[in-house]
Amino acid sequence: MKICLYLEYYHFLGGLIYKKIGTGLLSSYKNQRKILSTLDIEYVEKWDDSCDILQINTPWLYSLYLIKKVKRQGKKVIIWSHVTVEDAMAVFRFMPLIAPIFKKYLIYAYSQADIIFAPTEYTKSLLIAYGLDADKIVAQSNGVDDKKYFKDEAKKSSGMKKYDIKDVVVGNIGLVIPRKGVDTFINLAKNFDTYQFIWFGKIYSSLLVSPLPKNLPDNIRFTGYIDDINEAYNTMDIFLFPSYEENEGMVILEAAAASLPILVRDIPVYEGWLVHGENCLKAKNDEEFVKYLEQLINDPKLREHLGQNANKLAKTRSIGVVSGKALVVYKKLMI
Repeated sequence: MKICLYLEYYHFLGGLIYKKIGTGLLSSYKNQRKILSTLDIEYVEKWDDSCDILQINTPWLYSLYLIKKVKRQGKKVIIWSHVTVEDAMAVFRFMPLIAPIFKKYLIYAYSQADIIFAPTEYTKSLLIAYGLDADKIVAQSNGVDDKKYFKDEAKKSSGMKKYDIKDVVVGNIGLVIPRKGVDTFINLAKNFDTYQFIWFGKIYSSLLVSPLPKNLPDNIRFTGYIDDINEAYNTMDIFLFPSYEENEGMVILEAAAASLPILVRDIPVYEGWLVHGENCLKAKNDEEFVKYLEQLINDPKLREHLGQNANKLAKTRSIGVVSGKALVVYKKLMI
């Protein structure tokens, strides 16, 4: 078995487009490489006719051309559904204008696959609602590399020095876009003005997304893109992820692998795997965010309890576990 793992423009100009972005898409792609290596499956990142399966990440225009070519050869196609209309709507300013056309495009593109990997059952339900064939859709977690993300006291020490931390730190990692709940993060910083809030992640131009407010609270910091993600996780005491829409939320799994207590917005994607009071806290509104964050700040034992159970969750979606599930799909495709 030989697989072509493909992410459009990933190698274009030496990978310039994907440098210093830090998206879940890129993290998933890297995890897929590790999954195939774990399974000892030969793979390439540019199609050649000796491949048996084409595994596409984001089916943009050249990817569609490649899919057509591969299918003419009688080979199999897997497409990862990293993008839905629901999560794309609140990314860039122009998305609401093109949403109807974008949805039709996604439906057509995903329909070309023999198998669609959906990161969660929630994403699978969205694709089924689009009218896509449920039998072709497999709920397959992006997974988490627990050899890359883990609790590390040395990283915590270096992070505290780098970011001048002296008390409990509330943190987040991800693109600074409205969908990720930037408004909630800032409002909570205002409510807890004696604690530090740090958001690690790329800040997009105001031409593409709504800009950050000009006057931010003194206790909040947006770092922009960073290289050492595990250091960022270990710098935090609480992982606050108030995103309004996700297909999985890979940073949640990474924070869990680092044994962090997690506070998220109560949205459908987390049903069935994030359990309030067990491995996270879920807030339905701003008042609950304030209530639960106050509990986490003031109760170290609660933080430890949630962090330990979050780590157990991460182990159920580790590279080793999701590799086994992927192998089942690959073998069925080859029959």
